[in-house]
Amino acid sequence: MMVIATLRQKLFELFRADRAPAGYRPGVTLEHLRRNLGLASFERLSATHAQVGVGDVALEIVERTESQLLMHLVMTEFVLRVPASTGGTGRFEVHHGGAVRRSGLRVRRRSGNQALARELQACLLADAALFQALMPRDFKRLRIELQGQQWCVRLEHMGGSEVVNRLPAFRRYIALSPAQRSHLLTALVGLQRVLSNL
Repeated sequence: MMVIATLRQKLFELFRADRAPAGYRPGVTLEHLRRNLGLASFERLSATHAQVGVGDVALEIVERTESQLLMHLVMTEFVLRVPASTGGTGRFEVHHGGAVRRSGLRVRRRSGNQALARELQACLLADAALFQALMPRDFKRLRIELQGQQWCVRLEHMGGSEVVNRLPAFRRYIALSPAQRSHLLTALVGLQRVLSNL
């Protein structure tokens, strides 16, 4: 019985979610992203947290890790906070529709009002500039949350991330191309515009 408890404790320590993966270099991916974005307003708040401005839109960028078996990913998450015109709570995920080809955007309600999810989807589809910016985007996650009087958008883009493998050993930064950068910034500005009117 003691052996099982010790083994369980060792496994827990090995796979702890709050432990940084071996080989993780805090801030390195964020620095690569800073160069890719090329924004004059990039301000570091800590090794893994920065703030940028795109016109009148203020964004936070947070570097986070995701461990897998013999590798880890370093993702950069763009966080946008927008005052809400009405209060409430809700969590929604936005993803591309279509099994083979992208056929539009879908809003999946995780919690909150279903009518608000339908209204959010209608607004995303009605804003042509935002729709055109989101369709070619390769984002890992796009979450939109309403908490009280504030919307919070969290967008994890595939570009601006790093893959670190231990066996075989390699490290690769996935850069943002100029076209991806343009679509990403347009999408974030468009989300600010849509959510401020919702």
